[in-house]
Amino acid sequence: MTLQGRVLAGRYALGAPLGAGGMGQVYRARDRVLERTVAVKVLSPAATQDRALVARFGREARAAAALHHPNIVAVFDSGAHGDLQYLVMEYVDGQSLARLLRQEGMLEPRRAAEVGRQVCQALAAAHAAGWSTATSRPATCWSTRPGWSRWPTSGSPSWPPRPP
Repeated sequence: MTLQGRVLAGRYALGAPLGAGGMGQVYRARDRVLERTVAVKVLSPAATQDRALVARFGREARAAAALHHPNIVAVFDSGAHGDLQYLVMEYVDGQSLARLLRQEGMLEPRRAAEVGRQVCQALAAAHAAGWSTATSRPATCWSTRPGWSRWPTSGSPSWPPRPP
């Protein structure tokens, strides 16, 4: 079931699907209030039936919104629209590291080291904020332009955050 064409909360006009995962689907969307492109993750109908999963989704959204780092995808909003639960994130125009590797093969050593450095910086910032990440892999890391990598907060935060 696609939600393309729907408007969530009178604000987020869902466009083409960008991808899907175990918890739901991500759409390219237009924030009608701030007039910008965003990505909106919508929980699947099956996931919304699980109260514990919906609660975890909300906790993750709040925890992710508190993370601020140049290599971490920003979270802007979350909420419910009817029976839909959603998370609004910064739209990252690029491709996954997994796709980049399939297209280009092995990266040149300097480029691979730079991608690794940026991902490690993002993970260090997330871990310092109490995140315990188990889903960091090439499919969840985005290459936005040559020399720049972004990581979405798709792991599970420890809640409450661990003390430093």
